[in-house]
Amino acid sequence: MKILKRIALFFILGTILLLAASNIWGALTLGSLVPAPEPARDQNANRVVAVFGATGSVGDGLLKAALEDPDVKKVYVITRRSSARIDAGVAAGKVEMRLHEDFTDYSALGDILAQINTVLWGLGTTSIGVDDTSYTRIHVDFPIAFVTAWLEQRSTGPMSFHYITGMGTDINGEQHWAREKGRAERELAQLAQNTDLRTFAYRSAFVRPTSEQANAFHYLGEALLKPGSLVISSNELGNAMLEISARPAELANGALIDNADSIAYARAYQQHR
Repeated sequence: MKILKRIALFFILGTILLLAASNIWGALTLGSLVPAPEPARDQNANRVVAVFGATGSVGDGLLKAALEDPDVKKVYVITRRSSARIDAGVAAGKVEMRLHEDFTDYSALGDILAQINTVLWGLGTTSIGVDDTSYTRIHVDFPIAFVTAWLEQRSTGPMSFHYITGMGTDINGEQHWAREKGRAERELAQLAQNTDLRTFAYRSAFVRPTSEQANAFHYLGEALLKPGSLVISSNELGNAMLEISARPAELANGALIDNADSIAYARAYQQHR
């Protein structure tokens, strides 16, 4: 019994030390981007938004952000299935849902691609239990195929592609997921060269689901990671993406945005509402 108590105590102490170290690291290293206080803004930058992965915990928040933004006049949701938020958006007349199965082929979306200004890409999966080939297909092949098809229909701005890669992404990293997410960041930016498209990679940490989907454990995680700027809600992440789109002269194609940067732009978004 004493051994079990000691193990439990060591586990608790180890967790506390790990959280403290993570928060200190985040506070000291994250947040290299500072939003301009009086930026040049393009009110048409987010006029037509496409959301991918809207039925997931992150994508649901991205969709919520787009629905609540008055500058967004139309939202195309590209999805395999619907959700309560998608249905509500369709009923309100702001969302058009396009059921789509093959995310390497966008020929069926040819009638809308030229309209889209901003893409909020929340489509993805955890690397746990997913083989390397499938992971690459979802996180590299899918977005590359979309941006290629999009640029065939439109190459003049305003155009922004927002892709969540995650903290730890590294094209030279030891883990397959980190290397592949890093490769996607690089190849997306290369596709956008010599066009008006800007691609942005969000190296987020913990993304809390929307209040409609979050539970007590999500809020506990948020409280524990907040001191190091290691948490952001999915709705706030969507706010940050829309704010960055609306600032055409501020961040260049291929910009990498960490969690603290996203928090800063989400706050800037709220200040302009």
